Amino acid sequence: MTTVHNDVFPRAHAVQAAAALAASMGIGRFVYTPILPLMHTQAGLSASLGATLATANYVGYLIGALAGILIPGVVRSAAVMRTSLVVLIATLALMPTTHDGSIWFALRLVAGIASALVFMIAVSALHAHLRGQSQFLAGWGFGGVGLGIALSGVLVFVVRLVGTWSTAWLASAALAVVCAAVAWGLTPEPRPAITPDAPGTPSSQRGFTALFISYFLEGIGYIIAGTFLVAAIDLAAPEWVGSGAWIVVGLAAFPSCALWAWLSLRWSRPTLLLAALLIQAVGIALPALIGGVGPALISAFLFGVTFLGIGSIVLAIGAHLQFPRAVALLTAGYSVGQILGPLVVTPLLRDGYRDALLLGAAIVLAAACAAAALRFRFPHDVDAAPRKVTPNEEAVFDVR
Repeated sequence: MTTVHNDVFPRAHAVQAAAALAASMGIGRFVYTPILPLMHTQAGLSASLGATLATANYVGYLIGALAGILIPGVVRSAAVMRTSLVVLIATLALMPTTHDGSIWFALRLVAGIASALVFMIAVSALHAHLRGQSQFLAGWGFGGVGLGIALSGVLVFVVRLVGTWSTAWLASAALAVVCAAVAWGLTPEPRPAITPDAPGTPSSQRGFTALFISYFLEGIGYIIAGTFLVAAIDLAAPEWVGSGAWIVVGLAAFPSCALWAWLSLRWSRPTLLLAALLIQAVGIALPALIGGVGPALISAFLFGVTFLGIGSIVLAIGAHLQFPRAVALLTAGYSVGQILGPLVVTPLLRDGYRDALLLGAAIVLAAACAAAALRFRFPHDVDAAPRKVTPNEEAVFDVR
């Protein structure tokens, strides 16, 4: 009985949280990326309106995140999670019912709010139910975002062969229903985990400033690729490659958090953050510099294996720095960066996506520079060194 409680139940919670994250983020938020080229060619969506709709979703996400910060009870409500899932599914199903840009804007805004609420509740539940368990199991739960991206990528890949952009939105709503059904029984954290804010030392403040700048810039740079990568690849490669690349993004993202957690046992997190940002910058720039199927798929893999891992590394460093309200501040800065990303590159979209991707890569490279400052001036009085791997953690990461 002990084995069942300590193994099966935590794994069941991880599966439910992964399904919630797949519905809210992988599908509800990121399915727009592979559908965007279809909307350009079939629904008459302009590049500037496409960027505006992306921004609407990110503004909604920021609103939802702020609601979770200002009203902590929201993050512990099963009713809010289930209502948000239903609302999210409705926004997906309603997208093909109109060609009105203002209605599309409103739907993507609401979808962003719902995605943020489900994300926060699922992550809260994941931590609550896996407290004391291996960090790798939580990493696989976070991988639900990547799984949702992969599933939605496969869905759009099939739909574009037999249907239209409208079919893609309706099919994504149906896929979200399946994920929501799996996540429906997820139990949020029953009570707040209250931890007093530790006063920040001068060294932790310097470290946090560099970390905040790096994560803010990453929010701008990564979302440019996260929004326009498929559309950019579609212009430079055969039609199937764009959707195929998005599937690769999801498959690479699925195990990425567990992978980066495993690497943190051997290298410090500031070192891993610098490495991940450099890898991501190369991945974003690659399809803008070299055309063809190979570079496109390599780009998708490099982007997928880094974007979730960077977030998990940054939040872990923020916690280590013991800076007051570090996670909330980092999340808010990242969200603002995501809002700015599509707006920054909108003037560059008149002649395609090449310049937008190059700018996104340059911004991520700037984020890497800030991470380098953190890496080489990391406060020695804060423990962010690699840990020794335990047999249980090795067993959880090894899924053979």
